Parts: sequence; C-alpha cells; structure tokens
Amino acid sequence: MPTGSPSLRIVWLARSFLDYRVPVFAALHTLTQGGLRVVYAADYVPDDVQAKAQTALGEHAIPLRGEWKLGAEDRHFLANRNLSLRFQPGLGRLLWQLQPEVVISDGFFKWTVAGACQRVRHGTPLVIAYERTAHTERHAQGFRTWYRRRVARLAGAVACSGSLCAEYVERSLGVPRERIVTGHMVADVPALLAARARVTASAREAQRARWGVAGVVMVCVGRLVEGKGCRELLRAWAALSGSTAAGRAALVFVGDGPLRATLAADVRERGLREVRFAGPVPHDELAASYAAADILVMPTLEDNWSLVVPEAMACGLPVACSRYNGCHPELVQPGRNGWIFDPLDTPSCAATLSEALAAGARLPAMGGVSREIVSAFTPDRAAANLLNACQIARG
Repeated sequence: MPTGSPSLRIVWLARSFLDYRVPVFAALHTLTQGGLRVVYAADYVPDDVQAKAQTALGEHAIPLRGEWKLGAEDRHFLANRNLSLRFQPGLGRLLWQLQPEVVISDGFFKWTVAGACQRVRHGTPLVIAYERTAHTERHAQGFRTWYRRRVARLAGAVACSGSLCAEYVERSLGVPRERIVTGHMVADVPALLAARARVTASAREAQRARWGVAGVVMVCVGRLVEGKGCRELLRAWAALSGSTAAGRAALVFVGDGPLRATLAADVRERGLREVRFAGPVPHDELAASYAAADILVMPTLEDNWSLVVPEAMACGLPVACSRYNGCHPELVQPGRNGWIFDPLDTPSCAATLSEALAAGARLPAMGGVSREIVSAFTPDRAAANLLNACQIARG
C-alpha cells in the first residue's frame, strides 16, 4: 500500500468491459484500501472476464442482470450510427445502498444516467471515464453533443484516455482543463512483458512455420470488420506486392469477423500469396503471435485507443499506426518506434509499409524503444490517474 493512500468508497459503473480493465480495477482497489466496487452487466461481460474480475475483487465485483433495452445493439462500425436506450432495474437502488463517496461511469450514455441521478439527488461526486476523440465523434448528432455537455456539467472530473480525447472534451464539451485527467486506458503491460519473455526463439520459429511465413512479418491483430481498415490495408499491400521492399515479407491477420471471407477472396483474386489469415487467438495467448512478428500494422479507420498497439509494444514490436487511432500521440514516435500513416490514402499507406519493411536490422532496436515508451503505461498508473480524478471531483 503506497504511503498516504486514502480509504475511499468508489462505485465504478462499468456496464461492459474486457480483460484489460481487470488489472486497473485491482490496482484501484488496492489504492483505495479495498474501497472499490465494480458494478457491471453480467449479460454483456464474457464469462472468463467475469471470473477474472471476481478473482481480483471478490464480492466487490457486482453483476446485474435483466437490463431493459430500447433499440438495437451497436452493430455499425462507426460511432454515433445507432440509437439505443438502456435501463438497468435496481441500479439506482444499489447505488443508494452502497453509499459511494465517488461514482465513476464509463462514457455518457448507458448507465451514466444512474450516476448523474445519484449526483443530483445525493450530491455524490461523479467522474466520467471517457475515450472518444474529435475524429470518432465527427458524426455526432446535435442531441448527443447537447446531452454530453449537460452531463459534463454535473461531473466533477473527466478521466480521458489521452491527449486527443482531452482536446475533444475541452473544446467540444466545454469541460475546463483543470477538471480533465488523462491516462486511464492501458494494456496489462507487466503481464505482457512476462508472457513475451516466456516465448523462446524455437517457439517463435514454430509459430512462423505454422503461419507459413518467412522474412519480415507484419501482423494485423483485431476483428475483421469494416472499421478496422482491413480492406484499405490489403489495397496498399497489393500496390506494394512485387516490389523489392516486399520481397520475402508477409502480412498476417490475427482475428476473425464478418469480413474474413471477403478479404480472403480479395487475396485470391489479387494473387497475394504472402497474406495469411491465422484466425482468432485467446487474449491470454496473444504474446506468442506478437513474438512471431516483426512489425504491428494497425490500419484502423476509427479507434478511440486501440489496446492492440500497447500490447504489441510491450511484446517488443515497432508499430505502423493509422492516424485515426486515438493513442498514436502518446505511443508512436515516428522514426523511433514506428510510423504514422493514412489508410485512406493508398499510395501513402503503401509507401509507409515499404519504409517499415525496409527498416530490416533496425526493427529490434525500434521494438526496444516501444517497450521503453509503453512501460510508463501500466495499470498502476491508470489507477493513480483515476484516483486523482476522484479527488478533483470531490474537491
């Protein structure tokens, strides 16, 4: 326990989350001397992730079921293209029973209404944990922005993922800079560093043999959906194919999704023999996939803060990252540990891929810089930033 850490009752309304959140929960729970409760929708959080949360927090991980829904689930790959309302029976009563000193809520919609009501009725300070940027919110309708501004006035602080998120919150939602804290989005860097260290050289070569690849290997990790820029990446790869830079190089997609068949057909039509589809890999086994690659390529058309980037960096990879990924100002330093490109500009994207593949002997050193940069982005740091936001909200 760090000296001077406060005992603080916090309720985090984390309706839905994945593996990467659990270490942050655990660290914040420790910082507050066991004062954190995480309330979540058991119908949305995967069973294995729930088990991890319950291991970390015990009875302080509180599942709720039976959410009422109006409108369809978010199926569009772009933000603000779907409208749905959610009401969780018993959530307001549970908040009153838990008597929190601070409420943290993810985003502005879904369960944040309960946190806002707690703020109005009982004066409980509210912190909004937010991730979006001006780019991801470029299609936000007027009523959404109006609503967010009203809720932002109730919030004592907004915890932003990074600088692009903070810029949007300050300029578009009118939150004063002194009420904004950045740095709550992180991968489980310590665990990934340890997992990568366990991957031997022979295991790395065995994975590359299973993929059927040689030379410089680029890996693209994530769901195969429109918003991740998979089509755009293949266009650039096809433009590069046959060039000197692309000689003895391969592109591997790790993940699955509705676009897989379309992408595979495109590969066949273009005759791209150096492209592989490895399929989905469990989160706890991703280190072996990163270890088998030389470069991560992230061609997303819209991402708040893609966790794939810090995961790959923790595993020692340089990163070719889309300019539409909200984490690039903090994590990718062009020329030192990666490259920034526009996936919608095929010639520019192909030129970036060519430059990355040509880096050759520099790639391990660039991966070392990635490790150095991402080592500051840990669950402990994220928890400390969230605790700071809570103290600002209380003040």
